[in-house]
Amino acid sequence: MSGLAGFGTGVVVIGIWLYALPPAMVATLAGICSVLSQAQAIPAIWHAIDRRRIWPMLMAGLLGAPVGTWLLVRINPAAFHIAMGVLLLSFSIFMLFGRSQTRLVWGGRTANSAVGFLGGILGGMAGLSGQLTTMWAALRGRGKDERRGVFQAFNLTILAAAIVSHGASGLLTQELGRLVLVALPGTVAGSWIGVRTYRRISDRAFHKIVLGLSGATLIWSGV
Repeated sequence: MSGLAGFGTGVVVIGIWLYALPPAMVATLAGICSVLSQAQAIPAIWHAIDRRRIWPMLMAGLLGAPVGTWLLVRINPAAFHIAMGVLLLSFSIFMLFGRSQTRLVWGGRTANSAVGFLGGILGGMAGLSGQLTTMWAALRGRGKDERRGVFQAFNLTILAAAIVSHGASGLLTQELGRLVLVALPGTVAGSWIGVRTYRRISDRAFHKIVLGLSGATLIWSGV
């Protein structure tokens, strides 16, 4: 999913790993696997990254990531993921079956920064920095490469910062390192398949995949 859509590692894995691991370890492990997947996939959309457009969002996101880390041990994971799933599924239905040609032009850097800050909080808290930026890029009406150039560059940077924040909080342990090695082969193989699928789909197909999977998988993760 991450190789195909530019985000999604945390969406898919968190609901499963929470059955066996504590929330703080799950969030950190999901962030590390996501960074590995993002780094593998980002060369495919490097040409579409607009550094001037993404800069305000990134700076605000870097401020939000430590806030999310602080909140990590103070939230109910199941309630959080169900709430996020309902939000994203509602958005997906609206975009797919309602006003699918919606294009927002207001807000500029201020709105981009606000979305980035909230995305940074979600990245530090649960490794889910991509959800709000994905929604925002869709509402802006950007094409497949342009949209992914925004939220994948954002995800990679924010999740890397979140991992540093987790390390400063003492969450990078020897047991976590062992789990990263276990998860690494599947992460690399899945991202490789996703990137090659991404190159073969249209803008419309990409739009449907991103919006449909994001809400449905988060609800499934939270149940």
